[in-house]
Amino acid sequence: MEFKVNCGIWGAMFGVPSIVADNFLKLATGEQIKVLLYLLRCSGKVCTDEEISANTGVTASEAEEAVLFWQQANVLSPVKASKGNRISSFMNAAASADKPVISEEHGIKQQSLPDHKTNLSGKEIAAIMNDSQDIRELFTVTENILGTLKNSQMNSIIWMYDHLGLKKEVIITLISYCASSEKTNTAYIEKVASDWAEKEINTLAAAQDEIQRLSSSKDYISGIMRAFEMSRRPTTKQSELINQWEKEGFSIELIRYAYEKTIERIDKLNFDYINKILLSWKDSGFTTVKAVQSAENNYKKKKGASSGEKNSTDIEEYKSVINKFLY
Repeated sequence: MEFKVNCGIWGAMFGVPSIVADNFLKLATGEQIKVLLYLLRCSGKVCTDEEISANTGVTASEAEEAVLFWQQANVLSPVKASKGNRISSFMNAAASADKPVISEEHGIKQQSLPDHKTNLSGKEIAAIMNDSQDIRELFTVTENILGTLKNSQMNSIIWMYDHLGLKKEVIITLISYCASSEKTNTAYIEKVASDWAEKEINTLAAAQDEIQRLSSSKDYISGIMRAFEMSRRPTTKQSELINQWEKEGFSIELIRYAYEKTIERIDKLNFDYINKILLSWKDSGFTTVKAVQSAENNYKKKKGASSGEKNSTDIEEYKSVINKFLY
């Protein structure tokens, strides 16, 4: 289905930072998007949580949490509120939204914390929260994403921040991505965090690039599962081959054609067999289905030009030639 914007209904317009459309449409909640649009529309005006709530339909507490989320994503910049007024934050939509936020303190009061797996007590966590604004903000935003935090989740966040050295905006982006993928298990989030730390993914821009890569890889795997009519997730070995195909740049269409050839030859799904076909085609310079089919058709025409039909010897010879494309 195609859509066309009705430009005739436009009146006054306001801008939305490209980073929002490029990176946060999947990560942000509907409430967070509504709050952001309202604040962008009111650019330059100081707004209260209650005003945001009245004009967006979200609760005042949701408005406050949404503003904090966009601050941590570096899309909104806070200004100081008037004394005595309950003002949540406000904006200038950050002109440098693509630049990472610099944490005001990275390392909590220079104290060395034990690994989170030693299970910090509630009292210890409370003391850390009291000492670190970053940790307080991380807990607030994460709770908005995942719900009420358990002690193990708080330990995990402290570990990611202090021991892995990930910046708060990177942790928020990571947790938002995991939540959007419906993988909120603490062990999974920690695994992703460890991987990011090892790859030195520690700026907002780098985190967003990694999410884009992960999303593309997820779409690639889904495309192959549909092509192979698979009802379960690939095994570890199968996933390794899929990753290899993605790096080689094999299209889903070409992989689908290799799958069809495999079914014709051995009547079952076999990743190793498909892999041999794909590598053979690559070695022969065939990178598209059209190129493979053209090679097949050219051979058929060449052998059938004189007689118009193939005898049994021709058919066997044809199969032997084409088979070099298949393994």
